Amino acid sequence: MGLGYDGDLFILAFDHRGSFVRTFFGIDGTPSPAESQRIADAKMVIYEGFEAALAGGVDSATAGVLVDEQFGAEIALRATAGSHILAMPAERSGQDEFDFEFGDDFGSHIEHFGPTFCKVLVRFNPEGDGAQNARQAARLQQLSDWLHHHDRKLLFELLVPAEARQLEVVAGDAGRFDIEIRPHLMRMAIATLQESGVEPDVWKIEGVDAREDCEAIAEQCRMAGRDHVGCVVLGRGADTSAVDRWLRSASGVPGYQGFAIGRSIWWEPLKAFVDGSLARGMAAGQIGAGYGRFIDVYKGSSG
Repeated sequence: MGLGYDGDLFILAFDHRGSFVRTFFGIDGTPSPAESQRIADAKMVIYEGFEAALAGGVDSATAGVLVDEQFGAEIALRATAGSHILAMPAERSGQDEFDFEFGDDFGSHIEHFGPTFCKVLVRFNPEGDGAQNARQAARLQQLSDWLHHHDRKLLFELLVPAEARQLEVVAGDAGRFDIEIRPHLMRMAIATLQESGVEPDVWKIEGVDAREDCEAIAEQCRMAGRDHVGCVVLGRGADTSAVDRWLRSASGVPGYQGFAIGRSIWWEPLKAFVDGSLARGMAAGQIGAGYGRFIDVYKGSSG
């Protein structure tokens, strides 16, 4: 299996764990079996929204879900049975430093579910803690090598948190950091990880406003013969106008293939379902409509 992924890719992401449990259910620590079932049922509403979008005409060949094993095992099996694109996370939830959720046993969990992509979320600032970056890169190389040896694909979610000294350059303005500094740091981070032997098939990239930054990021992802490696835009839980802007900036850029968006799609309807103010079918319908809308925005912007 060659490196990379060809074709459009539109992923509905809901692999959130610790933050999901705390925010929607007010639970700190390990949920009880009954609480876990309620959490899993809420995630099933999101998946029902995905199915509603497919029924409404979203192309099943490009549509996929990103869901966790802890609360989404039934969903993962259902997605596989339906021959849908499936991504599942390998990282331990809520950690600043990447480590495996299941330790050295990560491979058996991947083999059990057989996802299209194994996904990792990594916070990596190339000008940050060098020792931490090196530890993360070594673990990520281990995973990358294992996946490609077993003909499986890696979806890499790269987050570049600002260092204090970097924020000082923009007078503490996070918005300016996002526009003026982060795109360059993202390219540096990708290059550093590539040099460390980490080879994603698809990079899940924070949205950027300038099209030329999208072009430079995609070029770095495809550097040195990585011609089929792709990028997808992540949503960061941002509002619709921000996500629309990022999608339009990326759409049509060679190397960009779509998105992997979560909270920006399902946050409000799911919150209303959980608190009892919105019926299950209505919540799923709104989630499906929001997912389909972002696909339309991305596709419409490429014309």
